[in-house]
Amino acid sequence: MNRFHAAIFDMDGLLLDTERIALLTFLEACEHFGIGPQPDVFTRCLGTNQALGLAILEAGLEGKADHLEFRRVWESRYVASITHRPIALKDGAADLLEHLASLSMPLAVATSSNTPRATQKLRDAGILERFDAIVGGDQVARSKPDPEIYLKAAAALGVAPGKCLALEDSENGVRAALSSGMTVIQVPDLVEPAPHVRDFGHIILRSLREVADHAFSDETGLQPRRE
Repeated sequence: MNRFHAAIFDMDGLLLDTERIALLTFLEACEHFGIGPQPDVFTRCLGTNQALGLAILEAGLEGKADHLEFRRVWESRYVASITHRPIALKDGAADLLEHLASLSMPLAVATSSNTPRATQKLRDAGILERFDAIVGGDQVARSKPDPEIYLKAAAALGVAPGKCLALEDSENGVRAALSSGMTVIQVPDLVEPAPHVRDFGHIILRSLREVADHAFSDETGLQPRRE
């Protein structure tokens, strides 16, 4: 079984257990402005960079709160919650990264977070050295679901997109990776894939622990882990 030539990971909600922190601080901001929970707005923000996320807030909070001030409050509380603290890894992340390292597979992160913050998060979590490239949302003109960030990550590794395995948790990320031509695994975090997302034809697994042993096709498969 031939292996992929590279693997590209989303970060928040996929490698790092940060989406719960994002949700908690989002709800705190909603309470601060007295507007009640806005779950649909939060869900639409998942997997987007700062510019697109701000546009979603502007549309979703129209008539409820000033989106710029809301973003400031949310951002300040989120940053305070993650700064200089180890961030928990998602289940199976450490083992999967170790397995891929044993295969000498180049790895990259393609995250909507800005690059300096992403680098610090990965360093605090103890996995920064696992990656050959970090591509943040500040390095691209178009946010996920546009494929630009995945194409840039593949180029940084020197691997054709069709030979890359992409791992994501959000709909926006899945759309981006699929549009780039990569094989995509989704491991949902806070939001289960909607029926229309399940129709995309990508792979959906419950945990990163299932990736190494997944039965990929012979043409594009990852070498199964041997215990």
